[in-house]
Amino acid sequence: MSIGLPLLITGVPGVPGYNALYHFRHKFSQHVVGIRPTDNWRLEGDQIVACDMEDIDALKRLFDEHQFKSVLHCAGSCALKSCELDPAMAWRINLEGTRNLLHILEGTDTRLIHLSIDLVFSGESGEGSMLETDSTDPVTVYGKTMAAAESLVSLIRPDATILRISLPMGVSFNGHAGAIDWIQSRFKKKRPATLYFDEVRTPTYTDCMNLAFEEILARDMPGIYHAGGPIRLSLYEIAQIVNRVGGYDPELLMGCMRIEAGPIPPRAGNVSMNSEKLTDHLGFGPFHGWPFDERYIPTHREWHYERPADESGNPELLKRILYCNPLRDEGIIRPPFP
Repeated sequence: MSIGLPLLITGVPGVPGYNALYHFRHKFSQHVVGIRPTDNWRLEGDQIVACDMEDIDALKRLFDEHQFKSVLHCAGSCALKSCELDPAMAWRINLEGTRNLLHILEGTDTRLIHLSIDLVFSGESGEGSMLETDSTDPVTVYGKTMAAAESLVSLIRPDATILRISLPMGVSFNGHAGAIDWIQSRFKKKRPATLYFDEVRTPTYTDCMNLAFEEILARDMPGIYHAGGPIRLSLYEIAQIVNRVGGYDPELLMGCMRIEAGPIPPRAGNVSMNSEKLTDHLGFGPFHGWPFDERYIPTHREWHYERPADESGNPELLKRILYCNPLRDEGIIRPPFP
């Protein structure tokens, strides 16, 4: 099967949508449209349209104009603290925006991939390796809105593919939208960064995600699939990697347990995902480990202090091997760094 065109990518200011837009625009040119919120005026470019998901009339006009045959739905507000402080905003963007999209797709054969998140789980057991059949029990407003959106998509569009992703590792359009961005920004400014020993995720290169999206859009794959990378890392370990690969001062990295953090936002525990179902359905493993080189996987809490003579950590190396997957260079078109 081939991908139905034209293709709409929602939420292009986010890391998954931004990277997917460049990948699919390179392959399919003018047959790909990305949408951004109307107040995000800094993000401009060919085939990037200002349209709020909550504005069903504007969304319908866009569909009437382009007659999309496929949708990669990446839109949503993922700022944990903002969602906790303004739950109405979170529900409006993450649930009602999805409801509007489903309403417009009603009665069409448009292919839909809906991105969800590992934070639909609490991770309180500490065991991780979450399966698609495990019950959702989010601890954040963000996670609750995403779990509700999953249920809505499953009910109204049972032929859709719901992909639960973890931390997407790739370029962001503004330099501070991704996990690497925030951690690195602290170190660049010589400010401390405190991360959690016991929040565990399965980060994934966007280079791998784009190729997985391409495969899935061309197939009938109804239901929920986990789309996390094969390496489980705590947020503290991720920060260790950024610190050492970027050549930053190791004294700037602090660690703590989630229970020691403030109440807002609440933190999930081990929400690492088992993605074998996706591998089985595709017939191959779509994700390389992040980081790709096992030398950069922390072995203890002081690992980032170690600076071997044959390693020269610096921001350029970080760009080359943490934002980008060197094993996926061929055929990958990445957006520029801001």
